[in-house]
Amino acid sequence: MSRKGKVLVAMSGGIDSTVSALMLHHQGYEVVGITMKTWDYASAGGSTKETGCCNLDSFNDARAAAVEHGFPHYVLDIREEFGDHVVNNFVEEYIAGRTPNPCVLCNTHIKWAALLKRANALNCDYIATGHYVKVREENGRHVLSKARDLTKDQSYVLWGLGQDCLSRSIYPLGDMLKTEVRQLAFDMGYKELAKKAESYEICFVPDNDYRGFLKRNVEGLEERVSGGDFVLADGKVVGKHSGYPFYTIGQRKGLEVAMGKPMFVTNIIPETNTVVLGEIHELQKSEMRVHGLNMVKYDTIQPGMEAVAKIRYRDPGTTSTLQPIGADGVHVTFHHAVNSIAPGQSAVFYEGDDVIAGGIITR
Repeated sequence: MSRKGKVLVAMSGGIDSTVSALMLHHQGYEVVGITMKTWDYASAGGSTKETGCCNLDSFNDARAAAVEHGFPHYVLDIREEFGDHVVNNFVEEYIAGRTPNPCVLCNTHIKWAALLKRANALNCDYIATGHYVKVREENGRHVLSKARDLTKDQSYVLWGLGQDCLSRSIYPLGDMLKTEVRQLAFDMGYKELAKKAESYEICFVPDNDYRGFLKRNVEGLEERVSGGDFVLADGKVVGKHSGYPFYTIGQRKGLEVAMGKPMFVTNIIPETNTVVLGEIHELQKSEMRVHGLNMVKYDTIQPGMEAVAKIRYRDPGTTSTLQPIGADGVHVTFHHAVNSIAPGQSAVFYEGDDVIAGGIITR
């Protein structure tokens, strides 16, 4: 037995998770590798290309790294849970006129739950992944914070992890730059892996065509929603659209309506199959509401608390004032207006580099 403990490492076969597993192995942890299969393209229609965590070659790469370094590796099939929860929610959110973030849902409710369950079964003390974040214990809570490499920081997509997960999580790459990770992979003898390109696609929509995915997975959807109205804020009809689920807040391209000036989707009204268009300034909002909060750094939001709010992964964040609503909600007032607030997306609140809390934008 290792003096440092036994750790279950999620290995996708990519550079980040492979380097994480080998770093922990070399640091003296007793490493167990696990690869999670989330999606089956063969039965899904559309593109047959498999990417990221669902790539058979990646499964083999993960297993090969484990075998080479003498630690066990398992494949865990979570397709049923993933489909029931993540994919169904993805479809339901678009049908409800919202814009989902399936990676957040997958991390929060599927992958970490599966990791903890298997870690307990294998008597592992910790779980580890190749995410670029940090975690520390402070004032009796485990605090998630931004990675050293801010261009790779993934704290935004991990806001939903509870204290039970954070208390047992290790993130070996939190203090590393991506360039350093690539160099380390190269030095470890993984020259091809060090050059491997990264995928930013949703794993079950590998061609990035979410509209095609919806059409294939919701019977009769096109016929049901085609022919709705494009309207302006005053209700004036300016054209017909192909169906409200196929548009997102802030969208400009592909509207197929000529107005003589740039127009954007500013609102989606599923009840009437209506898509509201407006100019760029009409996308700007100074308030939003967020529900389903998961508290990270503190156990409550104090009235009038100030925080930097991020409303999308690449958002630099905006200073805001928070007012709690009920048991798990917050009203957010931005100190200056922000563009394209999309219900269904995640909002994450920061104090410096630390995640205070996160939740889902409701309006």
